[in-house]
Amino acid sequence: MPPSALPSIPLIVGPTAGGKSALALELAQSLGNAELITADAFQIYKGMDIGTAKPTIAERQGIPHHLIDVRDPRDPTPFTVHDWLRAANAAIADIQSRGKLPIVVGGTHLYAKALLDGLFDGPGADPALREQLRAKGLPALREELERADPQAAQRIHANDERRTIRALEVFHLTGKPISAHQTQWDSKSSTSDIPHPTSHILIGLDWPSEKINPRINQRVKHMMELGFLDEVRALRASGAFAPTANPQAREALGYKQLLDHLEGRRSLDDAVERIKIDTRHFAKTQRTWLKRLRLTPGSMWIDANSIPPTDWAARVLERIAAGPASLL
Repeated sequence: MPPSALPSIPLIVGPTAGGKSALALELAQSLGNAELITADAFQIYKGMDIGTAKPTIAERQGIPHHLIDVRDPRDPTPFTVHDWLRAANAAIADIQSRGKLPIVVGGTHLYAKALLDGLFDGPGADPALREQLRAKGLPALREELERADPQAAQRIHANDERRTIRALEVFHLTGKPISAHQTQWDSKSSTSDIPHPTSHILIGLDWPSEKINPRINQRVKHMMELGFLDEVRALRASGAFAPTANPQAREALGYKQLLDHLEGRRSLDDAVERIKIDTRHFAKTQRTWLKRLRLTPGSMWIDANSIPPTDWAARVLERIAAGPASLL
């Protein structure tokens, strides 16, 4: 099938605990010829299952899932948005070559934006500069970021050392805030040489914060009931969170807080409550990304508060059936 004849690729976004995965799976089952591509920065890691809400083999119900379990958390090599974008586009090409429809789903909205509009050509990593920045300590780094790039400081969580350092690294190396680099997304002026599909249908699940927060709290409770603490304990024993392992994995929501408990810095109750609080903060950051994604031409947004989940897939299927002309 030539590219011009391929149906639009559904790209499902929305807040954590908002029902994205269930919608994607129902779409794939209804279509009968679809495969899922995960856009999640932590479901890529083997063994990090419960805390990332990774669908189990049974939950996948025979639907192929791509970009899950592709990295060992003991591997210190960073997995960047460039890495994900290359892998996602390769998976999309493979799925389409077999006459099937890719469905992309996930809560890492930087990945979604990169898939839609490409990436800005930021500077490469500077290990020496990163060490200099890290030595200042996170409070000092946050103060510097708030002065140098208030937009990035607002978007990046106060406890996210890795992204704080990256934002300052870009500022030091280019003299320009990372948020200013990223404005090229707004004018579609990306110059990335990573190819990306040209026909998408962005599906957004729209939740008010007062409705998503209880869902987050319930999800954390359910994760603990499923054995999340035992999962973190086993990963820690395997060396997945050792100093020589991948620092991104250790910073994952839930894992970081339970590690604090296992290493004697928090009580279990305090760690669980901290997971809920930090996940709600993460959902707030996601809302900032979703505001930007809402500007995507032809996007479809589902009012998850008023439309029952049983109706979501049918509405998306109607849009897909309408074809590319409905996206204009």
